Amino acid sequence: MNDLGDAHLRSWALRFMTLLAADPEDQLAWLGTQAVGTDSVVEEVLLLCRTWEGLVERGVGERATLGDARAIARRLGDFADAPHTGLWADELAAEPAWGDVRSLARQFLLTELGDWRRPLPPAGS
Repeated sequence: MNDLGDAHLRSWALRFMTLLAADPEDQLAWLGTQAVGTDSVVEEVLLLCRTWEGLVERGVGERATLGDARAIARRLGDFADAPHTGLWADELAAEPAWGDVRSLARQFLLTELGDWRRPLPPAGS
């Protein structure tokens, strides 16, 4: 992959990880009235984790973040097999998996960027 493509993927991954690391009330505010299905979010997060592994292999991300990305994928791997008919907004506070993902995403960002508290991406990005 070219440098521009890797830079774009890294930016996307960090924006998404920032959203995953945010406090639940900030995640809900970001979602607003969007009806985002939990199954879609799980699929995107698993894609994010696979993409990140490739970026690290190409030297674009910190190798130390791989453990956190893999832990997120493992945590959501079993969760992904369960049927999800609800909205992500409804599960954010009720489902313990998202609290675990939040903690792991914060650690990921601390390792990669030195701080997990970052502005949320614009809604819809």
